[in-house]
Amino acid sequence: MRKTFQLQVEGKHPDRLLEAIKHEIRKYIKRERRRVLPEGSDFWDFDCKFGTAAETAEVVHLSAITGLIDGVVKDAGKQFYVEILAKPGKRTPRPAGERAQEEPPEED
Repeated sequence: MRKTFQLQVEGKHPDRLLEAIKHEIRKYIKRERRRVLPEGSDFWDFDCKFGTAAETAEVVHLSAITGLIDGVVKDAGKQFYVEILAKPGKRTPRPAGERAQEEPPEED
């Protein structure tokens, strides 16, 4: 998905338009995750860019997109550009003996 979204469309309420845009982005991500994975892949990863225009877009993490959209709306921006491209990903196994999260030592 490479798209420039307009935040001010005549005849549409800005809040409803914002929710429709977020819904479209979430729907695209869900659709891409349902696709069949290629051989040797574990999950779908996403390369994302975000900016006020395609030329000024910067690489961001997928989870940060909604917050960035809200920031553009708060700053009264008129449009923003989102690029989300799916790619197959392969998880790397953890080294033996490494914990998932650091746990505090048990007290007696």
